[in-house]
Amino acid sequence: MKKTALTFLFFIFLSSLYAQTNKAINPKGVTIARDQWGVPHIFAKTDAEVIYGLAWAHCEDNFELIQQAYAATRRRAGEILGKDGAIFDVMQFMCEADAVVEAKYETAFSDDFKKIIRAYAQGLNDYAAAHPKELLLKKLFPISEKEVVTGYLLGNIIMTGAAFDIGKIFGNKIQNYEKHATQPTGSNGFSISRKRMKEDKTIMVSNSHQPLEGVLAWYEVHVNSEEGYNMLGGTFTLGMTPFVGTNENLGWTHTVNHPDMTDVYKLKMHPKKKLTYLYDGKWETLEVKKMKIKVKVIGIKFPISMTFYKSKHGMVMKNKHGFYALRFTANEHIAAAEQWYKMGKANNFEDFKEALKMQQIPCFNVVYADKEDNIYNFGNGLIPNNRVPGYNWRGVMRGDTSENVWRPEFYKMEELPQILNPESGYIFNSNNTPFTATKKEENIKASDYPNELMGYLEKETNRSIRFTELMDALGDKQMTYEEFKKMKFDIQYSKNTFYTYSIENIDLIPNLDPKKYPDLVDVLELVKNWDRSPDIEDENAAVFSVAFTYIIDELADRSALLDANTLPEAVFVDALRKAKKYLLKHYGTLNVPFGKMHIHRREKGSDVSFPSSGMPENIAAMAYTRDKKEKGKLRTYSGESYILIAQYDENGIAALETINCFGSSNRPESKHYTDQMEMYVNRELKEMTLDKEVIMKAAKEVYHPGERLEK
Repeated sequence: MKKTALTFLFFIFLSSLYAQTNKAINPKGVTIARDQWGVPHIFAKTDAEVIYGLAWAHCEDNFELIQQAYAATRRRAGEILGKDGAIFDVMQFMCEADAVVEAKYETAFSDDFKKIIRAYAQGLNDYAAAHPKELLLKKLFPISEKEVVTGYLLGNIIMTGAAFDIGKIFGNKIQNYEKHATQPTGSNGFSISRKRMKEDKTIMVSNSHQPLEGVLAWYEVHVNSEEGYNMLGGTFTLGMTPFVGTNENLGWTHTVNHPDMTDVYKLKMHPKKKLTYLYDGKWETLEVKKMKIKVKVIGIKFPISMTFYKSKHGMVMKNKHGFYALRFTANEHIAAAEQWYKMGKANNFEDFKEALKMQQIPCFNVVYADKEDNIYNFGNGLIPNNRVPGYNWRGVMRGDTSENVWRPEFYKMEELPQILNPESGYIFNSNNTPFTATKKEENIKASDYPNELMGYLEKETNRSIRFTELMDALGDKQMTYEEFKKMKFDIQYSKNTFYTYSIENIDLIPNLDPKKYPDLVDVLELVKNWDRSPDIEDENAAVFSVAFTYIIDELADRSALLDANTLPEAVFVDALRKAKKYLLKHYGTLNVPFGKMHIHRREKGSDVSFPSSGMPENIAAMAYTRDKKEKGKLRTYSGESYILIAQYDENGIAALETINCFGSSNRPESKHYTDQMEMYVNRELKEMTLDKEVIMKAAKEVYHPGERLEK
């Protein structure tokens, strides 16, 4: 008996020791203060503790999406989301995420940051353990630190364009295409020097154009530790820190840029020997890679087996055209999370540049401003520096030579396009080329870079064209903050063009000959008379908007369309005819007020709805899809999402305003599911602060993780 008792006590001791080792964070040391909008402000002594609090608060607001995203890190998203989730499971397998993270984890991160990863994982796992009824999958938790990193790896691979190339190969559409023929569809970043502002303050605007709902929708959070980490901004579903936002001294935002970070190779296969390909004059054998997943179909999970291969180039897929290898840079570095953390901890521009030199974030432009009136644009990218000239790096490459297989060595941060403190006093990026970032005379030159090997975009967007027009019209004059906000919320297409990077010749629509299309005389008259500003009361814009929706969403071969850049006249004519039929069917007239047809509403869980304004490629961009609840309505689904505007003086952050498209919670039962919507559609912002004393005094709810539901 004594021996049994001692054994039992020893077991209890070991269990306690294990718990202390693996649960380094005591929730009692973390305070979550919810403001009137439900935004969590998290306070603690250490950085690790506030990151624990971020994980917990995010689960309170968004646990369903967090589970969906982490299911993909284990190739189990198909079990929740069906075929849509299976795509992410394939991505995880194709990027060899498990092996990459396992091989690099120990050396990729500092010991201090490993504590933060551990704290974040603990926050997720503690919440899951406390809320078992909310779990979507058995055995998904606990989430390990390495799976947290895998989540970042998958996100970065998607953002760098590898997912696009994988989709092209799977869809048998890889033949004769030009990689990145289209530019990405969203986000603005603006930094304005105080010499251009009458209030004598430096401005930084984070204005992302993302999906309004889902795993890539923004979540607003504020972390404030006694170790000097005090930052408010936005993060995604798997983010353990804010990705964009501001601390007390500086702020930054990102816009998607897509320099050339992926390459596709068509293998030359042996005419008789299976799975044998030519490489440097020798016949090599493909390594077979089997993937097994489960995919939910009508509530039943079916096992699916898929076969992939591996060559000296990288992972290989087969389609009806042959075998294609994919090589990308985004899985070469895995410490993006630590770089974002160090950017948020920076106190000045030199600190911030040191964080950028880590080059762990594989893509995104960086638009920056600080209290010392520095403004900066950086065309970030993890780009191989050993590509050889003579190949079409934007197309499908020969797969029979090692000459075009780059080594994992990359251009240094200092070698990439960037501009600091131009005399014009302003910097911008709207997914346009990094070689247009300020006044024309001060821009850096594409010719100074080997861009045929780097692959940076060299095109404009309507947003970049329009912002340039507005700044040129201002000349060298100063503007007020309110005047600048009118620019930021501008919904005017350029007077000279409807230009959209997806469809470069869309200006053909208002120039169609009505004599050639007599059935469209009334439609073409509306388009020609439209002032190109889709506000709520406008009655001329609806037909163009519906036609644009048909062009983007309803053509059978959407990906082929988006590769084309220019479309046949017949496509535009067909879209206009469909738009005319649509309007007459649902409204009985072509003269429909824009806001009557276009609405801002959650896809599910709420009937709260407001008229919407703006269209794709406006500075304040908005994209629509046909609504499933109300026939004839077009519902917002992408575009203006999380907006943050920070103002700095010589003492630091002087004013801070933000807005989210719906609210801080993704739970329909929460009052914060829709409470920012009205302000959002009215182009209004809510005042925010980094000051703990002010936050705590005004907080609507203050608690430690695990205590909220006990009240």
